[in-house]
Amino acid sequence: MTDSIKVDLFVIGGGILGAGIARDAAGRGLKTVLCEKDDLAQGTSSRSGKLVHGGLRYLEYYEFRLVREALTEREVLMKNAPHVIWPLRFVLPHSPQDRPAALIRLGLFLYDHLGGRKKLPGTRMLNLRRDPEGAAIMDQYRIGFEYSDCWADDARLVVLNAVGAKEKGAIVVTRSPATKAVRENGAWKVTTTDSFTGETKTYKTKAIINAAGPWVSDVINNVANSKSKRNIRLVKGSHIIVPKFWTGANAYLVQNHDKRVIFINPYEGDLALIGTTDISYEGRAEDVEADESEIQYLIDVVNRYFKEKLNRDDVIESFSGVRPLFDDGRGNPSAVTRDYVFDLDETDNAPLLNIFGGKITAYREIAEGCLKRMKKFFPDMSGNWTENAPLPGGDLENADYDLFQDKMKRDYPWMPRPLRNHYGRLYGSRIAAIAGNSKSVEELGRHFGGNLYEAEVTYLVDVEFARTAEDIIWRRTKHRLHMSAEEQAAFADWFAALDTNETAKAS
Repeated sequence: MTDSIKVDLFVIGGGILGAGIARDAAGRGLKTVLCEKDDLAQGTSSRSGKLVHGGLRYLEYYEFRLVREALTEREVLMKNAPHVIWPLRFVLPHSPQDRPAALIRLGLFLYDHLGGRKKLPGTRMLNLRRDPEGAAIMDQYRIGFEYSDCWADDARLVVLNAVGAKEKGAIVVTRSPATKAVRENGAWKVTTTDSFTGETKTYKTKAIINAAGPWVSDVINNVANSKSKRNIRLVKGSHIIVPKFWTGANAYLVQNHDKRVIFINPYEGDLALIGTTDISYEGRAEDVEADESEIQYLIDVVNRYFKEKLNRDDVIESFSGVRPLFDDGRGNPSAVTRDYVFDLDETDNAPLLNIFGGKITAYREIAEGCLKRMKKFFPDMSGNWTENAPLPGGDLENADYDLFQDKMKRDYPWMPRPLRNHYGRLYGSRIAAIAGNSKSVEELGRHFGGNLYEAEVTYLVDVEFARTAEDIIWRRTKHRLHMSAEEQAAFADWFAALDTNETAKAS
């Protein structure tokens, strides 16, 4: 074991909260470590509904402040990450058996006006038998509503924050759980162990921020040997991916008899992402998966509204995530608050700040709140800065992705449109770091299937902390959905050999 690495702040958890906090802290001048036990976004933050939204249904539980703040943040994130966050129109068919139309109109009116909406179009009423958005809907549903929210590539949002943190001077370590944290003389001594190499490191830090999501209590009890009166409630949310079964770029939001609302979103061009469920979960967060009853539940909700019926064979992929919600004592998982709570333990003047709850849309604001609570311990750190700071690749002219696409056509006329859109949507203005001076697709290196070329793999390993084949084809990208099983296996074998060769060179 080497001597301790001295830092100011140690952030545990490489999901959206941890990555956002690390970037914010590093930008304030704090020497920061971001520590993740698995891959970035491997837990909850890559298993969401892929939306940046205010949470329309939270209005029903009188969460007006939460919705207002999320809607305000929606505008900020659209501006700072237009390559991975973009507008999406949602069609809400009205079912008179569920919520009254007047209640929906009121909710949508509030949704339009609570957060100072500037860029997105407002709500409009639809005649589902006449308007094209209703063509896929069963004839028994006559009226509907259309409103705006935003699509988000959740895992990339995490990775871009981690890249931004590193570029501000942070140390980012993945596959390296914090195994022990001990208070010593007004500071913390934190031990990490690399899961791949077995290498152990120690860090001496003034403060720890625990952003471990579903594992927040494990860090408190088993790593830091601390205590908290706060609790989290684990709620499982499952999604399915199927072939897209309607025309048009819009998404749908449908109501079910149990008052759940289900999102049906266009996904990866010709696919659809459907979810989510809300089920209390008692097991290990690492073991969560969508069960058959949840998959059938989502299929049944879709079939209640759409002319084209889904069956189990249509499900290409399913996934499930555990939401670490602050336990506010409510029995219904759907009613449990999506708000967040900070819990600060200042024992021996060595602070441990634990975060309970929170949602992806509010991550930047939560990060600012964390650093505000750290101000007394770091009086010289600078103030808020992220509101007007684009994420890596997000510095597009006027935050306009269409203008950027036009520029890409001029800069890379040889690049096929699907590949150009793939690079644009994932990497934005940093496409040159992958394509470089290439004049043809052949110059991008080995082709593994779909839109995956060797140049992108190299970039993801060198810049975006990818360490396994799955990191690349599932979290950094969604190539897995566009590659055959044979292509995926061949890529995994190639990557494993590459990793072995690089390890041999390093040793």
